[in-house]
Amino acid sequence: MSQFTVRGKYKTRDGMSPFETTIEAENEDVAREHTFATFGSKHNLKRTQIEVEEVEAQ
Repeated sequence: MSQFTVRGKYKTRDGMSPFETTIEAENEDVAREHTFATFGSKHNLKRTQIEVEEVEAQ
């Protein structure tokens, strides 16, 4: 498995907040999906409220 850095924004009461997280995944698509699942459960957000701007392999 490889490590990926995922950058983007998620919706808050005050607008959009940036995020950057490192995820261990098989490929970029799995890293993106894992980000949606993690932020969705942690911040009680739907996928439409999360914008992934960049997925970068490390």
